[in-house]
Amino acid sequence: MTHSPLDVTRLAAVDAPRAAQVLNEVRTATLSGQRAPVAPRPVIGESWKRVLRGGVDPDQDVHAGPLSRDEVERRRRDSPLCHVLPVLRAGLLSVADAGQIMIVADAEGRVLWREGSRPVMRKADGHGFGIGGDLCEQVVGTNGVGTSAVARRPVQVFASEHFVRSYATWTCTGAPVTDPRDGRLIGVVDISGPLETTHPATLAWVDSVAKLAEARLRERHLVALDRLRSVAAPILSRVGGRALAVDKDGWTAAVTGTPHVDRLALPRTIAGEQVWLPALGLCSVEPLPGGWLVRASDEEAARNATRIVLDVGQARRWSVTVSGGAGDWTHELSPRHAELLYLLALHRTGRSASGLAEDLFGDPARTVTVRAEMSRVRRYLGAFLEHRPYRFREDAEVRVSLPEDPLDLLPHSTAPAVLRSRGPGPNSGRLAAG
Repeated sequence: MTHSPLDVTRLAAVDAPRAAQVLNEVRTATLSGQRAPVAPRPVIGESWKRVLRGGVDPDQDVHAGPLSRDEVERRRRDSPLCHVLPVLRAGLLSVADAGQIMIVADAEGRVLWREGSRPVMRKADGHGFGIGGDLCEQVVGTNGVGTSAVARRPVQVFASEHFVRSYATWTCTGAPVTDPRDGRLIGVVDISGPLETTHPATLAWVDSVAKLAEARLRERHLVALDRLRSVAAPILSRVGGRALAVDKDGWTAAVTGTPHVDRLALPRTIAGEQVWLPALGLCSVEPLPGGWLVRASDEEAARNATRIVLDVGQARRWSVTVSGGAGDWTHELSPRHAELLYLLALHRTGRSASGLAEDLFGDPARTVTVRAEMSRVRRYLGAFLEHRPYRFREDAEVRVSLPEDPLDLLPHSTAPAVLRSRGPGPNSGRLAAG
C-alpha cells in the first residue's frame, strides 16, 4: 500500500510540535527501511536518497571547513548577488520573524552573507552555518539551501525532514536565484530559524523575493547593454563587413552587416587578437569599455576533427565544450538546455520536436516549447546542429561526461527520458555517442 505524502505546511501551521513528531517517525522508519506512517514529500524523499548514496551520516553533524576570509571576499565581489543584496534585505529581513535569519549562499552552497537574529546566528554557528560555511547537500544533508540548489526549485525543509538528526529543531526555506539571461544558478536565498517560526506563506514569500532579485539583475543587464551600445555605435558606423559589440559574457549590444544574435559563445579566456566563434568563424576581437568589438574575418578557419563534449556529470552545473582546428570554447548550460543536449546525444540519428516533447514532458503535443528552446540552443551551437529532425552534425564527435552514479544524472530533471536513464550500477563516466 502506498501512503500519500504528508502535507507538512498545513499540519505545521496548526500544530508544529505534532508535525515535528510525525516527521520524526517518518524519518526514522524510512531510514531504517521500515513502513512509515506516511510517505515523505517527493522533494524530501529524493533528497534523502541522494545524500544516502553520497554517504552522509544521519547521526553525525559533520561540517566542512569554512572558506577563508579572503576567499569569501573574492566570491562576494564576483557574485552577481552582491548587486541585489538591498532587494533581499528589504524583501526578507524587514518582515522576517525576530527568531529567523537570512542566508545568502553561492551556487556551490557556500554562505556569503548572513543577517538577522543574533541568538539564532549563534545557534547556526554551532552547526557550521557561519560565513563561508558549506550547506551543500553532500556535506550537511537535506536543507533549504543545498536541496533547493539541486532541485532548482523553492524548498522548505521542516524539522525532521532535515536528513541529519541534529538539525531537527530547525526549519529552513530556500529558493534558487538564477541568472535571468541564461538560467544559470548563481545562488540560493534562505530564511531559517527554530521550527516554531515556520509559516504557511514562507515558501511563496521567499520565492517571490528571489524572483524580484532576478528581475533587478535583468534590469542591470539591460542598462549595461545600453551603455555599451552608446559606446560602440560610432565605432560600428565606420566598420566595414560583419561586426558586433558584445559584453564580457558575449551578450550582444549592437551589430552591423550581420543578422542580430542574442549572444556569442566566447572562449573562457581571450588570449589573442583572433578567435574562432561558431556563429561567425574566424574573428578579430578588440576590447571596448564593458565588452568586446568582434569583427568577422573572410578567412574560414579549419574545423576538421570537431569534438563536442557535453558535461552533465555534476549536480548543479553543466556545460558544452567544442574543440576544433581553431581552438575550443565552453558554454555553461541552463537546466533545460542540459536536458535537450543530453537527449540529442542519446539519439544521434535525431529526434523530432514531438519526440523531444514526449521525452521532456511526456506530452508529444508540447512542440512549441521544444522549438522555442531549440531555437535558443542554436544561437550558440547552431553550427554543429541540424534540424528536421534535431540532431548533432554527423561529422562531429560527441561525447557525454556522466556522473559516477547514474541516479545522480541531472537531479533537477523530471523529464521521463532522463528518469529512464537513471538506472542502478556504476558507469565509466564517459559515453561516446555516435
